Amino acid sequence: MLRVGVVGFRGYSGAELVKILVRHRGVEPWLVEHRSDAAERPRPRGHRALPSLAANAEAVRAADLAVVFLATPAEVSMELAPTMLEAGARVIDLSGAFRLGQAETYRRWYREEHTQPELLAEAVYGLPEFYRERIRKARLVANPGCYPTAANLALRPLVESGIADRTAGFICDAKSGVSGAGRKPTLKTSFCEVSENFSAYSVLDHRHVPEVLQNAGLRESEFTFTAHLLPLDRGILETIYLRTRDGCSAERILGVYEERYQGEPFVRLYEPGTLPDLRCVQHTNYCDIGFRHDPSTGRAVIVSVIDNLVKGAAGQAVQNMNLMLGFEETEGLLCGC
Repeated sequence: MLRVGVVGFRGYSGAELVKILVRHRGVEPWLVEHRSDAAERPRPRGHRALPSLAANAEAVRAADLAVVFLATPAEVSMELAPTMLEAGARVIDLSGAFRLGQAETYRRWYREEHTQPELLAEAVYGLPEFYRERIRKARLVANPGCYPTAANLALRPLVESGIADRTAGFICDAKSGVSGAGRKPTLKTSFCEVSENFSAYSVLDHRHVPEVLQNAGLRESEFTFTAHLLPLDRGILETIYLRTRDGCSAERILGVYEERYQGEPFVRLYEPGTLPDLRCVQHTNYCDIGFRHDPSTGRAVIVSVIDNLVKGAAGQAVQNMNLMLGFEETEGLLCGC
């Protein structure tokens, strides 16, 4: 049993991560405390029997942790990642700290300076369907954002194949459950604001946009993204609008997807005209993709759904860990909750 550590285990993604790791047959999860007031903060229910240690190089080295997950805000991840790497652990970061390839891009979209530009250049983007072999060898993996995971899996095959008419642009209308905003309470995510409501946010400047651009191969002028807050706890549904080139058919679109995702354990494709919904993927590591296509106008509507806490965060992080440590890629991820 290899030991792995989880920093930020009290948050939604961190708690989901621990839940998955507990049932994993190849690892032993350790809770890594990074707050100075950790002794005063109660552990979540079900975590009390797990071993713990402090988030410093000496403790991580002594515990011989093979991987450390950082389910922390970006600024905390930038602070802790060098320490964990120095201690000999490999790092999977669930924040946005290391997802973008350049410090200037990070500064523009996150409106903050990046404090670890050398690690930013080293980090491997952790979307296994696209970067599996690089992930296996990586010291530092940047776990993708939830919205970009669903968008990139839907868009990239159509862009790569050339069947999408890029002159018509791409519109991604995305909706997420409230857990995507994290556990820290805000007015926007309070019960009275969310219940019986539906709202758009971060219009034209959502920080997940550059992840889609750099991984789907799009220019900013071609892609319009709007995020919406759904009054439910988990799940992401993205409705993506585009036009195909002349002569394209629904069968051709399906063929592109089938060729790209043949053998992929966590991408499920639907027959043309059949669309997935959130219940298809909640509490799973699957991304389900369906579409409708009108050959007379070239209009295509793609629906891509994931669970934001699993394929959009903790499940994908474990999928990356499995690749890095040589486990079966599906280990720990085929059991629902």
